[in-house]
Amino acid sequence: MEEALQDIQNGKMIIVVDNENRENEGDFIVAAEKVTPKIVNFLITHGRGLVCVSLTEEKCDQLELKMMVKNNTDPRKTAFTVSVDVRGYGVSTGISVFDRAKTILALVHEDNPESFNKPGHIFPLRAKKGGVLERPGHTEAAIDITRLSGCTPGGVLVEILNKNGSMARLPQLIQLSQKFHMKIISIENLIKYNK
Repeated sequence: MEEALQDIQNGKMIIVVDNENRENEGDFIVAAEKVTPKIVNFLITHGRGLVCVSLTEEKCDQLELKMMVKNNTDPRKTAFTVSVDVRGYGVSTGISVFDRAKTILALVHEDNPESFNKPGHIFPLRAKKGGVLERPGHTEAAIDITRLSGCTPGGVLVEILNKNGSMARLPQLIQLSQKFHMKIISIENLIKYNK
């Protein structure tokens, strides 16, 4: 766990897996404050899932990020807010890796709700205040991991799919971690570390 947190502090990505009885998925996670266009490109090329940014409840309130829907019927209650693009900073349509990196950085550094256009191409997630101890999801894991590593709380997370579009499971995730020299941790271990 310590090595994974050090990697996050150093701007590297890690793979985080949840319980096989929950989603049984792995996500790439990186500190939002460390993101670059190169990292975003890696995430969409090798992760293939949706580019999300986990934020604290306080940050979501500060940026006036309303929930995407009033009645969340997702079985796991993933807390999507309305999607955003940052205004200015040379951002054009919001979809390029350069534009997405600028939006991600703005989500952790800006404090003005007017800094964002809604909807956009980045999907913020509202993490539960109690972290993985309250909800054992990737959303909360990203906040806990960035906080524990000494970074600004806020993490970029992307689900990892196989090349054929199916969900990558633990055997494929271990192969990926070896291929890209990344640490792989479980939410279960993060819960134990947090206690």
